[in-house]
This record gives sequence, C-alpha cells and structure tokens, in this order.
Amino acid sequence: MSVPIVNKDQFVRRLKRLYDEWRDSSNYSKVDALSFCMGPSDDVAYAKTISLQLWLCGYELSDTAIVFCDNQVIFVTSKKKQEFLKPVAGQSSTANLPSIVLLTRDKTDNTETFAKVVREVKDSNNGSVIGVCMKDNFKGQFCESFDENVKRKFKTTDITVFIAGLLAVKDTEEVEIIKKAAQITSEIYNKFVKDHLMELVDHDQKVKHKKIASSIEHAFDDKKYMLGCNPDDIEACYPPIVQSGSNYNLKFSVVSDNDKLHFGCIVTMLGCRYKYYCSNLVRTLLVNPTEEQLIVYGLLLEVHEAVIAKAKPGVAFSSLWDTALHKVKQSNRPQLVDKMTKNLGFVIGTEFRDNASVINARNECKVKAGMVISVNVGFSGLDNPEADDDAAKKYALYVGDTLFVTKDDQPTLLTQVKKKAKSVSIIFNEDDGEDEDDKENEEELLGRGRRATVLEQRTRMELTNEDKRKEKQRELAEKINEEARRRLLENQTEKEREPAKKRSNVSYRNISSIPKEPDIRDLKLFVDKKYESIIIPIFGIPTPYHISNIKNVSQSVEGDYVYLRINFFTPGSSIGVPTQIDQDVPYMKELTYRSSNVKVANESNIAATNLNTAFRLIKDIQKKFRTREAEDREKEGIVKQDNLILSHGKGNARLKDLYIRPNIVSKRLQGSLEAHTNGFRYTTIRGDKVDFLYTNIKHAIFQPCDKELIILLHFHLKNAILFGKKKNTDLQFYTEVGELTTDLGKHQHMRDRDDLYAEQAERELRHKLKRAFQGFIEKVEGLTKGELEFEVPFRDLSFFGVPGRSTSLIQPTSSCLISVTEWPPFVVTLDSIELIHFERVSFQLKNFDLVIIFKDYSKKIAQVTSIPMTSLDAIKEWLNSCDIKYTEGVQSLNWPKIMKTITTDPQDFFDNGGWSFLDPDSSDDDDDDDSDEDEAYAPSEADSDGDSESGSGGDSEDSEWDSSGVPESESEGSVSTGSEEESGKDWDQLEKEAKSADRVVEEEEDTRNAMDRGRKRPGGGGGGVSKKVRRK
Repeated sequence: MSVPIVNKDQFVRRLKRLYDEWRDSSNYSKVDALSFCMGPSDDVAYAKTISLQLWLCGYELSDTAIVFCDNQVIFVTSKKKQEFLKPVAGQSSTANLPSIVLLTRDKTDNTETFAKVVREVKDSNNGSVIGVCMKDNFKGQFCESFDENVKRKFKTTDITVFIAGLLAVKDTEEVEIIKKAAQITSEIYNKFVKDHLMELVDHDQKVKHKKIASSIEHAFDDKKYMLGCNPDDIEACYPPIVQSGSNYNLKFSVVSDNDKLHFGCIVTMLGCRYKYYCSNLVRTLLVNPTEEQLIVYGLLLEVHEAVIAKAKPGVAFSSLWDTALHKVKQSNRPQLVDKMTKNLGFVIGTEFRDNASVINARNECKVKAGMVISVNVGFSGLDNPEADDDAAKKYALYVGDTLFVTKDDQPTLLTQVKKKAKSVSIIFNEDDGEDEDDKENEEELLGRGRRATVLEQRTRMELTNEDKRKEKQRELAEKINEEARRRLLENQTEKEREPAKKRSNVSYRNISSIPKEPDIRDLKLFVDKKYESIIIPIFGIPTPYHISNIKNVSQSVEGDYVYLRINFFTPGSSIGVPTQIDQDVPYMKELTYRSSNVKVANESNIAATNLNTAFRLIKDIQKKFRTREAEDREKEGIVKQDNLILSHGKGNARLKDLYIRPNIVSKRLQGSLEAHTNGFRYTTIRGDKVDFLYTNIKHAIFQPCDKELIILLHFHLKNAILFGKKKNTDLQFYTEVGELTTDLGKHQHMRDRDDLYAEQAERELRHKLKRAFQGFIEKVEGLTKGELEFEVPFRDLSFFGVPGRSTSLIQPTSSCLISVTEWPPFVVTLDSIELIHFERVSFQLKNFDLVIIFKDYSKKIAQVTSIPMTSLDAIKEWLNSCDIKYTEGVQSLNWPKIMKTITTDPQDFFDNGGWSFLDPDSSDDDDDDDSDEDEAYAPSEADSDGDSESGSGGDSEDSEWDSSGVPESESEGSVSTGSEEESGKDWDQLEKEAKSADRVVEEEEDTRNAMDRGRKRPGGGGGGVSKKVRRK
C-alpha cells in the first residue's frame, strides 16, 4: 500500500486563506508568528491544534510543531511525516505565500532544531510576539522541550478566537463531508434508535440508559447504516446519551447513567463524525404525553424553527438567543424562559463544539455564510402534576439539528429526521371504551391502541405499502407518458432536420481521373488500387465500379477456360441495399468473364493472366476496404478526448498489479493504474497504455472483496474510447483475492495447518487490498475536488438474475444497476430508464424476468431473466423509492416489434394511452385475448370515452367470464376469482389447458393483440396483455 501524501492543492488554497486573514486582521496582524505544537493525541479528542492540522493537512500529525512565520512555514516532525508533507515542501509557486521548510525531529535532543526555529521567528516581522492557543496543553517530552526552547523566548498572545473564526467557515469539500456525516446520523436514528426504543416500550423492557447508549454506539460500526461510506472513516462524535425519568442534564459532556429507561420523555443525543467532521442530532420521544406536555413541546418546536430561520449571514449569535427569548415570552407559557437551556447551539466542524461561536446572550460574533451550526433548544426541570410515579414528576424536552448557513436567505437543514409531535409520540389507550373523537386525536399522534399494539400498528401500516406503491406508480405513469410524448416529438423533429449521411461510392469525380492504361484501351479488366475501383468492359465500353458495389468475386477453371464471376450488390441483398430503388433503372446483379487458359504461339502470357491478376487484386482491395470500413464503424461515435496531462510527482495515486477488462491483447497482462491531473493512465508491463479522462467518466464503481473473489474498480464512460481496435464504454481494473478454482481431488482436513495458514493469509490479503483501494479512491476524490465520486454497490438490495450468459448478482448503487463481477458487464443508469416491466409473474413459477425500457426508444431494451420470485417485492420497493415506473404481466412480449411500432408513430401510440397497455390496473381485463373476436370488435367513440373515464365498463366483466381464448392458468392467477374455481377444475386440468393454449397462441400474435387493445382504449383502458397476479 502506498504511503499517504498531503493534498497539495487543498494545502496551498487553505494556507493562502490563513495568511490572508492573518494579514488583514486588525487584532492579530501585529502577531509576528503563529506556533502550534502537538504531542500524543490519545487522550485528547478535540483541540484547536488538532483541528488546524486536519483542516490544513487532512491528518493528525502527533509530536509535530508548526510555526507560521512571515516568509516560512516550519514543520518540525519525524522523517515518516516528512514523506507525507514532501509534495508541499520547498519554495511556493503561489505569490505572497511562504516557503515550506521541513526539519527533522530528534527523539532525544532537538536543541539545535529549535534554535533554527527561534532565528526564523526573530526574522519574522518584529520577531517579538508569537501567537499560541492557550487552552491546548499537550503533554510529552517534545512539547515540553518546544515550550522551553521556543515559546518562552517570546511574548505570547492567545489566538484561539482567530483560529476559531478561520475554521468556522467551511469550503465546498468540507460541507459535502458534513452533509454525509449528517445523513449517516439521520440514518442511524431513523432505522435503529427510534425502532429500538419503540421495541423496548412495546415489550415493557426496563433497560439501563448506559446499555441503550452502548447499543447506539455499536450501530456506528454497522455497515448497513453507512450509506456506502468506508466504516473506517466513521465514528461517534461523543458517546451517545440517553436520558429519561426525572434525572435530566441537557449537556453533551454528560455520560448516560445506570438508571433504567422510564416510559415518559426519552431524550436521545447522538452525532456522527465522518472524515473528522462532526454532525449532531437531538430528539425527544414522548410516551403517552399529557396535553400540557404536547403544548410545551409545540412551543419548543416553534422556538427551534425561529432560531433556524434567523440564522442568516450577518446576524449576531446573541440575536439568535434574543429571538428564542422573545418567542417564549410572547407565548402562553412565558415562565418557561427560566427553564430554557443556557445556550442554543454552537458552530460545528472538526471540533464538535467551538466555544468561540456559541449561541448565547453574550456572543456578539456574526453568523457567516459557510458556517455549519448545531442548533439545540431545550426546556429542563419541567413539572408534570398529572404524573402517577415520582420518576415522571419532572421531565425535560430537547430538540437539535445540524444546519448549513448559505449565502441565500434560507439555511439548509442537514439532519432529516421528523420532529413533529405526531412523529415522536407513542399513545397508550388504557380504556377501550373511549369515544371516537379521542381515538381520532390519538391516531393523529401515533395511532396506537393499547400497549401491545405497537407492532400491530406497524403491521397494519405494512399492509398498506402495496397501496402506497400503486398510488405512486399511477402518478409516475402519467408523468412518463407526458414526458415521453414531448421527448419523442422533439427528437423526431431534430432527426428530420439532420441530413442523412451517405457514404460515397463514386469511383472517379471527373473523366480526367480515369487512368490511361493499355489494359483499359485493350478492353481488359483493370484494378485501380489508388481509387479502389475496377474498370471492366461492358459492351465494348470501359465501365468503372467502386469496390463497395462488388458483393463478391469467384474464379473457376473449366477445361481450357478460366471464368471470373463478379456479383454486385442489388436491391434485396442482405447488405449494401440502395436506400432508394428507381423503377426505371436496371440493376446488374452479376457479370461473368471467360478467357482462354491455353498459351498461344508468339504470346508472352496466356490470355487468362488478366483474369487471374484481376481476381487477386480485387480480393486484396476488398479485404483492405472492409477492414477500413470496420475500423470506421468502430470509430463512429468516438468523441475525441483532450490530451492527458501527466503529473510527474512521485506521490501520484497509484494501484499496481491490476488486470484490465476488456483485454488489450488476447493474453491477460498485469499493469498499474495511475491518477494524473485530468485523468487516469493504465500501463501494462509490456508498455501498452490506456488513457481516459475524469470528465468522460459517467459512473465510477468500487466493488470491495467482501464475499467476492476479486476486488475491482469499474468505470462506465460517457463516450466510448478506442483501444485494442475496438470501442469500449466500460473499463474494469481488478485483482484476484482468492483462488478462482478449487482442486476437489486434493485431500483436505479441517485442521490442516497449511489450510489454516492459507485462510489467514487470504484474510490478510483481503484487508490489505481493501485498504489500498480505499486509499487510492480517497486520493482521487481529493485530486478531483469531489467531481469524481466512487459508488459502492448496496449488497443488501442485491438479487440474482441472468443479465447475459450466466447467473450473477445484480446490485444497485446510488445512480445505477450493475453486475460487474463477470464480463461483459451489466451497467444501467437509473436516470436513463423509462420504465421496467416484469414478465412471467405468476405464483406458479419460481422465476420471473425484468425488462428495462430506456428513455431513448431507439436503444435496445435490456433484460435480466430468471430472477427468483422471492426478490419481486424487494425490487418493487426499491424501484418505487427511486421513482421508477414498473408494470407486470404473465406473458413474454415481442419487444422489438413493440418498440418499432412506437418509434414509427409515437403520436398515435401516446394518443391511445401510451404505456398504459402494460398496466393491468388500467382496465378491467375486458379483452378476451381471442384474436378473431379482438379484430372484429371496434368500440364506438362513446364506448371509448366511457372506458377512458372510468377505467372499466360493466360489460367488460361479463366478457371476461365468457371468454375462451384466455389461457386458464392466467385467469386463475388473476385478481378476480374466475369461473375455473366455480366449475371445480383441479390443478392438472388447468395445467393441461394452459399448455394447450400456449401452443395455439403465438408470441407475435399475443403482442399484436396487446398493442391493438392499447389503441382501442385511449386514456388508459387498453386492456390487459397480461393479468396481474397477486401473491398471497
């Protein structure tokens, strides 16, 4: 694994900002130097020195001293850390920035090194005043030596407020990291903390606060809440805090006690720290709240929202406090002013709490755009006179969120967790005889009946998920039909405007270009290599033909004669057919020439020599022409890339010993992938190079080696690149982490020492490779400043299917659906999907197929077959969450013919309901699937209008029961209970009838009937190509 290095661009950009604010500051411009010394950081979680190092360098540098002088920045550190800082060492290329000097720290005596530092400080400005962070007191021999030999030789001043102001305003990269941290915090609360507390309440489990807090802390190690982030970069900002009963202390420095959970007001505080940047969230769960508690909680939310709305650039932190104070005083509970927390939040970043930017009555610092603030409002020490036990007589309410202050008027809330009373309340109805009004009021809060009905209510909600999905799918159906109609009509207009590109097959532009060869005058066959043409005599006239007009040529010898047969492309040929056929023009299909193969006296050559030479040359030219044509076809659509800008630094992000797919040559070769200024370069051990730019990457995917035999980076490109004489839109770089094949004949024993060593070595290799790939990804993302982000597949949402030749694991990512372990890969961008159709959906079958229709209707559909039926509900739920329309049916459709029908006349297709013909819910299955009856039936305008308004007619139900053309297996698997059950047919009879019907009904005829029904029912009454099967 390569040694990490500092991000040079980020370092220079932030160093320039530090010096600009230092020189422009009215309070600190007279400080001659800034010094920061950090010792071992094991016992120190947050400090200004640590925050500055993380902000500037991206890592903590223990036992390191940094001194900022006027012309130099001096690092006193170990040799290993000097390697990390090497890219920024030396004279700065940026104007007005000092040079970077690296001095080696000695483990025993640094007197001479510190003497050099003292000389530089004395040469900096006046050389008398040095700025330090007074509250940062690191222990250790190195820090004590630095204080004695450097700090105490100058007058010191506290620069804590200056550093706090510098770090308070976040740049774009920092904001993105904090957003991700806030998302993880919200994910853990929504999917673990809230459910866990509700389970405890429902089962009446009295668990200690400390144990609950410990389980929450363990959730920060669970990958399913990490949203695809590296778990090594995630930790809790502080030990999670859980409080209930009468013992509340609304501070983030407290520790959860050993008291047992009380079912009253449960306060939970937690925060995620991602890549050293913090987020924070506070929520209160109300169990069976009183009316007074709900009123106070409502006031708390109003105060919280008022403070958030007031947090705009230029507003003093004291004004935020005054806003909250005024809101409480103007309410019906002014006495709660004394119960409010002493501060209402603070600026958050690499430090969890910035003491210089706290929201209280005394802080006159201004809010600035780019700040991330944790706003926390609470009331504590509240009385509950209606309480039945002593633990409930005192309670507290606390709410907190993380927000980002933008340049606009409205700040952005980063923690998306519901906090309204109805979302955080649990109601117990002890009396079953309550009136309806009380029940409705309680249902608005959480809808629970008695104590044991928490899970019952959740079950009832789960039963309505299908209805919610249907409602959303109906909305999506209308949306995609409108968008598709507009898009197709616009594309059709553009295609009409674009002139069709025709390849020239003209041999000679003018008569002067025709060669003056003796063979032409002698009416012999002549092959012109320069113009790739053949001049042949026809009725005594030399006639040129371009080689592209010749289909093939053959030669045969019969007796004393040689025959040369030339076949031409004509209308009706498989390829090379003219685009327009002129009825008045004759087309020549073939010509045959004969020549003697006997040598005549006084002749140097036999007569057939001309035919032999022409045959050989035509073959050669045809081969070259077709090779060039194939290369040109490969190059079609190739967008010329900019040149790769190489970075010659030794610290470039690089991965070695990788294989590439597809192979550059037939043999598999190892190589290295290196990140440069504007793109990647892959170089094989043979010297072959493949370059592709960051701007041409559509999806960058990192698939770890968890439960896989390879670890890989996959790049799906926007525009194809050419290598290996083929254009490719997918590139993959991988290495193997385990044996792809196993020798079954080998004698193995479960306690074989060699096997145990091999397994241990494989585990270590997996861990090492995973860290190497993750380090490479972090460097690339830092180099591209976040423009290129790597996606990690969500294995929890995966399913098995056959996207190509064999069964593989299909996994979604945040923006695409992939299967990249086997080649060729399967990568589908979610934004390019128009809709998804499930075929062969029937409870009689174990598998179904998934068809993907793209927004570009000229693009061939993608299909994943043989998906287990057990995955259907999970796929539907995922598609619904991604706002992708899906339909289902029991039959397989002829998609090439359907897409051709749509693209031929899109206006007619959408006028007749569009994609509604796929949706079984859009009509009442009134068509019989009988081809004769379907063709004979032509509904009137009134019938069509009625069907389009209601979605089904009364007669359609009768026609369904009377039909005989629908296979019985479809009817008994449909929504309604059919006549098959009434007639008492058993499964064997139904299966026989289904097989008989399948043999009679051809696939093309079914598809045509389906499209006809779509045309007959405008407005979504297009009938059912397939009847929906409800799985019970």
